[in-house]
Amino acid sequence: MAQKRLTGHSSVQELIAKSSNKKHKKMIEKIIPIILLLIASVSVLTTFGIVFTLIVETGIFFSRVRITDFLFGTEWFPFANTEQLFGILPLIAGTLKVTLIAIIVAVPFGIASAVFLSEYASDNTRRIIKPILEVLAGIPTIVYGFFALTFVTPLLQQIIPGLKIFNALSPGIVVGIMILPMIASLSEDAMSSVPKSIREGALAMGSTKLEVALKVVLPAALSGIIASVVLAISRAIGETMIVSLAGGSTPKFDFNVTDSIQTMTAYIVQVSSGDAGYGTTIYYSIYSVGFTLFIFTLLMNFIAHVISKKYREEY
Repeated sequence: MAQKRLTGHSSVQELIAKSSNKKHKKMIEKIIPIILLLIASVSVLTTFGIVFTLIVETGIFFSRVRITDFLFGTEWFPFANTEQLFGILPLIAGTLKVTLIAIIVAVPFGIASAVFLSEYASDNTRRIIKPILEVLAGIPTIVYGFFALTFVTPLLQQIIPGLKIFNALSPGIVVGIMILPMIASLSEDAMSSVPKSIREGALAMGSTKLEVALKVVLPAALSGIIASVVLAISRAIGETMIVSLAGGSTPKFDFNVTDSIQTMTAYIVQVSSGDAGYGTTIYYSIYSVGFTLFIFTLLMNFIAHVISKKYREEY
């Protein structure tokens, strides 16, 4: 009889404990989504804060400088003693020159590396080469900048006698080396996701391994490859330290890659280092240049998203 009472008493305690545990779990289940929402909101609020700051400060700049002069002007002389000129086209030209050279270097080598890793390399070789290739992405960009200035430029000067110490060619090549792992890694992932049955079907029909790689796997992984290239372009446009150290600080609206240039990011670094006082037109010009750079990057990411969605193959 006593044992029954004891058993009944313990069962009541167990029910109370289970009930409290259920309440505790329900409370946790309600709190956790709120915490996760707050954490997720941090990045969104940060983005809105950055965009808001750019818009407000850029608005102040355009209250002092006409937007037509900024967008279509071919001369950029913000530090002139007489008339300050804020035509953004020379900075855009410098940025596009470096980016174009980088893409010419990175795309062929990046896609070729992806084809080798995906179609020809053994598992052991892939496990060794891919991490080594991705190490390039972890090297600080200031190291790349000094590499471009002290090694690549003197080497190119032996080939191109008229090449200046500061030029667009050297930083363009080094930026291409920097973004190469991005193209190679993302393209290799896209090619590896193509089902083996497609490869085997092409081989069964008499195709060579090269034909399978170039005519079957590459078109099937085209969306991922194009997206990786567009993202690499976005990365090249926003590169700062390499072009600041090896590109120079001479904004010119031309197509000469052997002379000194200045990119949008290099100008921001120049002004941010203390060359302009707070509240001056030059100070607010870095926000207008930054906003232009933001538009370029946003367009690149949008294009990558559209292309990836349009050409995506689902298996």
